[in-house]
Amino acid sequence: MNLMLKANPNPNPKDDSKKSRTVDLGNGSSVIYVPRFLAYDVAWEFFNYLDNHIPWTRPTLRVFGRSCTQPRDTCYVASAGLPDLIYSGYQPHAHSWDNFPPLKYILDAVHKMLPGSTFNSLLLNRYKGGNDYVGWHSDDEKLYGSTPEIASVSFGCERDFILKKKSGKSSQERRSDDKPPLKRSRKSSQDDQHSFMLKHGSLLVMRGNTQRDWLHSVPKRAKAETTRINLTFRLVLQE
Repeated sequence: MNLMLKANPNPNPKDDSKKSRTVDLGNGSSVIYVPRFLAYDVAWEFFNYLDNHIPWTRPTLRVFGRSCTQPRDTCYVASAGLPDLIYSGYQPHAHSWDNFPPLKYILDAVHKMLPGSTFNSLLLNRYKGGNDYVGWHSDDEKLYGSTPEIASVSFGCERDFILKKKSGKSSQERRSDDKPPLKRSRKSSQDDQHSFMLKHGSLLVMRGNTQRDWLHSVPKRAKAETTRINLTFRLVLQE
């Protein structure tokens, strides 16, 4: 498959540092954004593969005591023997990496871009239009440890990715998929919120205490009329 032969962009950290943006969120939290992680045409080949070959599902979640349909499609891939992923009362089936060879090539590219980092699980999400979204949440499940590193690769439609600092009252806030995130007031401090436009073929990495101290979301956008696919790589700790 030509796709797999082209998949590895062979990133050179020294060369790509000029094209990346690092945001120090303070208190041991940081975000790295690489807008051109994958070549444009190669990223479209991956998009077409993912859109047509991944066994997407749109599960029913249990949020605040009520059932609701998750506002995006999803699929979960993980190495054998890892603890189960469960969120909002839903436990996705863990597919094998061997079932989808191109995903292994993207994983290898992420590992080369982030020397010293290791990922063994992947949550895929497909947003089929501007009404698909993910609400405010933090990926602070215990199976990822206290300071998880999360690498996110985006394909297709550009969407806003927003981070906001947890307040004292919202420090325990979790995913709320039945309520879209609200826009922040213009009077809000810029230090308490950061926004990234996730481009086709881009990579965004959250590190350190980001999941402990910050919430993130991909809000609804009326002008987002086409599909976006997102791959979120994580390290699940062995029990």
